Formats: sequence, C-alpha cells, structure tokens
Amino acid sequence: MLSRLTRPRALAVCALPVVALLATAAFAPLPFTLTQPGLTANVLGENRGEPVITISGAPTRKTSGQLRMTTIEATSPDTTVRLGDVIDAWFRTDQAVMPRDSVYPSGQSVREIERFNTRQMKESQDDATEAALNYLDLDDKDVEVTLRLADVGGPSAGLLFSLGIVDKLEGDGSGGDLTGGRTIAGTGTIDPAGKVGAVGGVSLKTQAARRDGATVFLVPKDECGDAKAELPKGLRLIPVTTLEGAVDALDALRTGEGTVPAC
Repeated sequence: MLSRLTRPRALAVCALPVVALLATAAFAPLPFTLTQPGLTANVLGENRGEPVITISGAPTRKTSGQLRMTTIEATSPDTTVRLGDVIDAWFRTDQAVMPRDSVYPSGQSVREIERFNTRQMKESQDDATEAALNYLDLDDKDVEVTLRLADVGGPSAGLLFSLGIVDKLEGDGSGGDLTGGRTIAGTGTIDPAGKVGAVGGVSLKTQAARRDGATVFLVPKDECGDAKAELPKGLRLIPVTTLEGAVDALDALRTGEGTVPAC
C-alpha cells in the first residue's frame, strides 16, 4: 500500500538536507583569515624607545617629516573563522577576507609561522640595507646599519627601510629631506638591486596610512588597481618599481619639478 505526501510536507522533507547543509556551513571552520588595517611605524623615528634605524661608520643627518611603513593585522593561524565572520567582513571596507594559505604558510604550527615571519623580516632588512648602500655607492664594510622594529614580521617594509637609510645618510642630496616635511607612507618588498615588489593587502594599508596622518602613499606599480579600490580621501598614490624611481618621485613631489608618477 502506497501513501502520498502532501506538497507542503514533501517540500519540507526535501528542504531538510539543505537546512542541515547550511547549518553545518554556518558553524564549520573555514580556511580563511580576516584582515584589517594594522599599525604603521615611522622608520625615521623610534620604536619602543629605540631608533628604528641606527647607522655607524658614516655621518648621519637629522630628518624632518615621516616615512611610515604600513602593516595589516590578521587573525592568528589557529583562529576559527566561520561563515558568519566571512559574510560580515565581505560587506565592510575596513576588513578583508583572504585565503589562510596566502597569509600563513600551510602545514606549520603557530610557532613555526612566527619564526618564518621573523626570518622574512630579517632578510628584508638585510636586502633593504644593501639596496640603500648600493644606491649611495657606499661599502657595507665601512657602514653598519641596524634596523629594529618590534612585533612586525614579513618582507613588506623593505622599500621604506631603504628610503629611511637614504634619508638619514644623504637626504635629497642638497641638505634637505626626502619627505619635504610630509608624512609619507608606503609598502613594498625590495631586493639588493633596488627592485620593488608587490606585497598584498594594499587597500587596507592605505587606510592605516591615512589614519596615521599620511598624505602620500608609495605603492608597488603592479598593485595600483588594488590601492585605488578603497583609497581614502586625501591620500595621493605614487607608483614605484625601484628605489631610484621612488627617490626621483619624492624629489619631483618636493620641488615641483618634473613629473610625479600617478596610478
């Protein structure tokens, strides 16, 4: 003997697996990381009471203005991110959702990731020092540079470290500052030859820069599109590909002579 379900009852039965799937998705951990604008630090100044840049073996100069490196803050690799968190962040301009593997190396513990980020920062500092001294035609056997920046990992401060070293040693080459007294922020990796590389999270870093008083932001040229996506009012973008190009752009901005690149 066969029985028939009424239409409402049939729909209810069919909907049960869908509801169960949605409920599972809502509470299941997802392989994402939530990010937001992080701290910025003036590489020409101090961090935790110590100069960020210390130079010996060559005369240094007093500087004005600021060169602020920028960061993003990300949920820790062991934080559980669920569907509701992702949906909430998706509709906000001050947060971004990124695949966890794009922020943290996969298959590593929290301690291993911390060591990895610290190692990246140290390599970035070494490359930034070499790039700056090469640009200035100085020998690293004669000039010693120490860079200190607590609680920051990764390679994305390289460009700003190099600019800070150049500003402290030579400035604009005529007794003035690279910054022209402005608060200039930026991001970008750098290699010993002075080539600037992309980093990620640029739209959040521009927000951090403007929050902390920057009016100019140096961005790797390949990331102009991302930087313009959520560009804060009052922040001017300058695309760069090399350390030399960044110095030239700041010279043009300061003097009003020549062309200042734009995204």
